[in-house]
Amino acid sequence: MTDWQYIYFVGIGGIGMSALARWFKANGFEVAGYDKTRTTLVEKLEEEGIAITLEDSIDTIPASFLDDSEKTLIIYTPAVPVQHQQMLYFRDHNFLILKRSQVLGILTKNLRTIGVAGTHGKTTTSSLVAHILRYAGVNSTAFLGGITQNYNTNLLLNEPTDHLEEVFCVVEADEFDRSFLTLFPEIAIVTSTDADHLDIYGKHEAVLESFREYVSQIDENGVLFMRTGLELSGSTKAEVLSYSLDSGVFHSRNITIRNGRFVFDFVYPDGVIEGIAMKIPGYHNIENSIAASAVALHIGVAPDQIKAALETYGGVKRRFEYQLEEGGKIYIDDYAHHPTEIEAFLSSVKGLYPGRHVTAIFQPHLFSRTRDFVDGFAESLSLADRLLLLDIYPARELPIAGVNSEMILEKVTSADKQLVSKYKVLSILRDLDTDIVVTIGAGDIDTLVDPIRNQLKNPFANNS
Repeated sequence: MTDWQYIYFVGIGGIGMSALARWFKANGFEVAGYDKTRTTLVEKLEEEGIAITLEDSIDTIPASFLDDSEKTLIIYTPAVPVQHQQMLYFRDHNFLILKRSQVLGILTKNLRTIGVAGTHGKTTTSSLVAHILRYAGVNSTAFLGGITQNYNTNLLLNEPTDHLEEVFCVVEADEFDRSFLTLFPEIAIVTSTDADHLDIYGKHEAVLESFREYVSQIDENGVLFMRTGLELSGSTKAEVLSYSLDSGVFHSRNITIRNGRFVFDFVYPDGVIEGIAMKIPGYHNIENSIAASAVALHIGVAPDQIKAALETYGGVKRRFEYQLEEGGKIYIDDYAHHPTEIEAFLSSVKGLYPGRHVTAIFQPHLFSRTRDFVDGFAESLSLADRLLLLDIYPARELPIAGVNSEMILEKVTSADKQLVSKYKVLSILRDLDTDIVVTIGAGDIDTLVDPIRNQLKNPFANNS
């Protein structure tokens, strides 16, 4: 790695790619990249001194990055089209081209890696681990899949040291495209292994097989913290310790809601941490905090530090993120895009605010995911009192004949439901009597967040 002077990212604006770009920039490399859209994240990278082009052209690449192919590393995302002109040039001129996951695997080889995997919960759980370690003063770094509220970044850097082998590295281990198979963690968490990404895997069994291969790569002297009920323990030589909300070696008890906070006791083999009051709501987030706390105990963080850290953890942007909480109006935004995630989110909202009316605005993500989980989407979305359903966000896919949002809508049991164009959401909301409003989805529904918040705060203003 010392031979590289220049690092060029194709798809630099992705949440995982941008973290890597920041790491290389912070460690003295020249960094530049391409992305197709100037997002807030791209603008932030530019402010930090990283040159970014939005034009797929060789002429927009800084000349110094092209002078010597042996001094430049190209990092790309699999979402880049096959005929991308910059990628074609790099291939034709023998540049070293690696996926983000491959580079992450290289960087973590010399660190004490904590890999957090799972079809749901890995971003929150990994950021919880990172926050506890940072709060407790453990020298650590973290590559996260979301922007943390506490640090306003997706990258936490370790303190400089001559002993990198003592530094903990928290990594969100992504099962998409089997990316996590480049990682060989000392400590691992697996939160869930539900069917997902079937456009990549084809069937659930292939997803499970990928997770089995991942846990087989844990250091044989390491530990796997596995959610109760997952069938992976026979695939690893590491010690396996179970956890869940209400069972396992690590679990919670005495869950209550006080002053808008979920409060619980954390039970572990040697004792109990009592009365933890989480800033972030949700039963699923209690479970995520149990996994993170188990890891922290394992590496020697004191129970009182764990409690204090959990009570100061602010969450991740777009994960149960409060956008408005004033004048009786509540607006929450969440990244959930799988039926299990939606059920966990809406159940927590209903539990936190019993008896109140919830209007959910949901944008399905991927045609294939909609087709594969239509019944699950309908069931989970039926927890809302009112549903405004947007068109499918295609992401990396072309349309699939006969697959559309109407498939979900007709199966939703809530009486108050309708299909809505993304561009008419504001005008429709303006005419509705709303109590609690939530936006849900992983596509571009986030572009509606600010306008919806502004309209709910100022219902008579013209925000269209």
